[in-house]
Amino acid sequence: MAGVLRSGATNSTTLQPLGNYTNTGGFEYTGAPNDYVDNSSTGASKWTPAVWSGTMVEKFYEATVCADICNTDYEGDISGMGDTVYIRTTPDIVISAYTVGEKLTYQLPESANTTLVIDQALSFAFAIDNIDKFQSDLDLLSDWTEDAGRQMAITVDTDVLAYATANAGQSGATAGAISGNIDLGVTVTPRVLTATDIIDWIVDLSIVLDEDNVPDDHRFLVLPAKALGLIKRSDLKDASLAGDATSISRNGLVGMIDRFTIYHSNLLPAGVAGGLAAGETSVLFGHRSGMTFAGQIQDDKLVHMLNPESHGELVRGLTVYGREVIKTESVGHSVISF
Repeated sequence: MAGVLRSGATNSTTLQPLGNYTNTGGFEYTGAPNDYVDNSSTGASKWTPAVWSGTMVEKFYEATVCADICNTDYEGDISGMGDTVYIRTTPDIVISAYTVGEKLTYQLPESANTTLVIDQALSFAFAIDNIDKFQSDLDLLSDWTEDAGRQMAITVDTDVLAYATANAGQSGATAGAISGNIDLGVTVTPRVLTATDIIDWIVDLSIVLDEDNVPDDHRFLVLPAKALGLIKRSDLKDASLAGDATSISRNGLVGMIDRFTIYHSNLLPAGVAGGLAAGETSVLFGHRSGMTFAGQIQDDKLVHMLNPESHGELVRGLTVYGREVIKTESVGHSVISF
């Protein structure tokens, strides 16, 4: 849209970037914001069109890991807020000695159950004015809705990483169901990591899971950025030790160490805000069987509607979810510092 010189207007000394106005020189300008910029410093009325970028500045989001470290086996069983899913477990069958002719005693196996309650709900709501919607060369509605979805995922991840609990064998200063002497750190006395001993610490995490017979596949370890940096400075920077032609310090990829798939997250509980001492982080490790997650965007709750009080649209969305640790032996914590 071009600016317009109205009848009776004189020369311009200054063009402002926003709005319609009349300056002291009698020049009145109407048009789209920033259509023109001032070149009055040249001493002549030379106008240059202003160019708006067709691409918005890229927004960076925290990495989310919930989908990789939780199982979603029961997601299809929920329909809305307040649902309860009863998860049945396999009972332990008793094995006993037998002698010829002995009368057998039959066990009546009881299957305990764990409940997954869909008791968490998150929503977003925003308005967009028709003027912004139609005059912008960007699809603001889609862009803002996509951002809302990503912010929703970040909020869920933060909750899941803080909610995951572990039993005494998988956390604390005396971890290990058999050994009972593996120091995984607690607040105030965390496990202090360096590039020299971080691989030994990861091996300790593996031992903790091994002593509880946790399967080798689908193990995970979620680390803050500084811990990943220590790994890249450790002995694994030697390509031959990492079992690859290119060292991780060159390609930046950590991948898998001692059966753990390594994930990075800036959303782990940390510092005073995470219920710890300053400089501490609670690292989460385990197996996907340990924690279950069930959630869904409610399709009938993602609403676009006309704004009854203005010209434009209202957009709102709702997600409901639940999370529960169903195998405490498959989830572990280590409180670390650097």
